[in-house]
Amino acid sequence: MAIDPWKRAPDRGPLAIAHRGGAALAAENSISAFKAAMAAGADAIETDVRLTRDGVPVCVHDPDLHRLSNDPRAVSDLDLATLRSLLPSVMTLGEALEASSPLGILLDIKLSHEDQIAQIITDVAQHDATRRTLIGLRSIALIDSTRRLSNDIAILAFLADPAFADAARAAGADWFRLWQASATPALSDAVREAGMRVAVMVGQPRSIALPEYPPFPVGQVDQHGLERILAIKPDAILLDDPRMITRCLPFPPDQKSAASI
Repeated sequence: MAIDPWKRAPDRGPLAIAHRGGAALAAENSISAFKAAMAAGADAIETDVRLTRDGVPVCVHDPDLHRLSNDPRAVSDLDLATLRSLLPSVMTLGEALEASSPLGILLDIKLSHEDQIAQIITDVAQHDATRRTLIGLRSIALIDSTRRLSNDIAILAFLADPAFADAARAAGADWFRLWQASATPALSDAVREAGMRVAVMVGQPRSIALPEYPPFPVGQVDQHGLERILAIKPDAILLDDPRMITRCLPFPPDQKSAASI
């Protein structure tokens, strides 16, 4: 495994990134999922970062705990001890950085303030993980401020509209995320012409399915959809089960080749 997976030569094929730690393999964003993704041959692990009430970065996707533990309270309203009593598998960012080593780690930052991002970058550096970390951000302003904070850490633009590819690159992004339905040769070429690498996120971008998207939740894909993604030769693919890429296992019976993008 290269020290800096985010600069791997494109001719080696797309990086297999385990979405939410490898949500198809174990509880999402858990150490068990990280270990399973590593055993499955993933190149990198994606996890989400929020802050608790007492300022601890933790790996939780949703803003609240309704889905995961039937508790309506927001992660930001709970201290770490209370959060762990409700969600025992929750990891701090430090624990996630340690558990993911030596793989790459993509941090989907669910925060919006520069000082919060600065804290994340400091934590990453303290764990000697800067070169293997990719930070995912959702605004041009945050990309710009994060690049000014660090010239060393790689940045992925989690922007909804590929039309902002040039602006994302100008702000300092190294990668650009395309949703599966947007993973066309033309848009992929546009991202590369802007000077960035292409990461494709499989599945739906919304909890309520949009008709123009494949009929699977975020992180899931069928063989037909994966083959169409591979045809544009992306630099990375985010999916719940990295074995679909790393081991070419048969696809689950409930994901027959019925999807299109």
